[in-house]
Amino acid sequence: MLTLCWAAKGGSGTTVYVASAALTASGPTLLVDLDGDVPLVLGMPRPVGPGVHDWMLSDAPPSRLDLLEVEVRPQLALLTAGTSRADPSSDRWAEFASFCAASDRAVIIDAGTGEPPPALFAMCERQWLITRACYLAITRANTFSLRPNGVVLVDEPGRSLRRGDIETSLGAPVVTRISCDPAIARSADSGLLGARLPNSMTRPIRRAA
Repeated sequence: MLTLCWAAKGGSGTTVYVASAALTASGPTLLVDLDGDVPLVLGMPRPVGPGVHDWMLSDAPPSRLDLLEVEVRPQLALLTAGTSRADPSSDRWAEFASFCAASDRAVIIDAGTGEPPPALFAMCERQWLITRACYLAITRANTFSLRPNGVVLVDEPGRSLRRGDIETSLGAPVVTRISCDPAIARSADSGLLGARLPNSMTRPIRRAA
C-alpha cells in the first residue's frame, strides 16, 4: 500500500501526521520524507548524507536506495530527503514510484507542501491531502491539477468550514479527523513523537487505516 500525503498550505500538519501514521503501522513500513522535516519530528539528528532527491539527480539504480535507508525502530525505516531538490517533472519519479510499489512494506510518503510529483502521485493508492478547515488552504488546493482521493482534516475550534463543505469543495471524502490537541504539538516540538504519541493522534490514524 502506497500512501502519499501533502498539503496545499504550510503548517497543515502533514509531517506530524505522516510520522505518526508510520509509527502506529502494524507491519513493516517505509517512511519516505521528501520535504526534510521528518527526522526532527522523530527526535533524530538531521541527516547530512544523500537522500531521495540526491538519488533522483544521479544515475544510480533503484537498488541503491536501500543503502540510503535509516532505521527508526524495528520494522520502520526512513528514506530521508537528502541535500538536493529534484524537479517534480523528472522522469526519475516514475522509477522511484516503481521502487516503492515493488516493496513488500507499507510505504508512507511525506510530499510536503504543494503539488507532488505527478508520476509518483499516480502510482499511490492513497492520495491524501492534509488540511485544516482553512478557506485559504482549500482555495489553494482547488487550483492544483492533482486531486486527492481522501482528506485528513485537522480540526481547529472556531473555523466556519464544516466537513461537508470541504468534501464538496475538494471532491473527496474526509477519511479521518484529528483534533488540535496541544499534546500532539508538544510531542512534535520536543522531538518525542516516537516515544510519546498521544491517543488523540493514534485513534484517528487507526480509523483511517
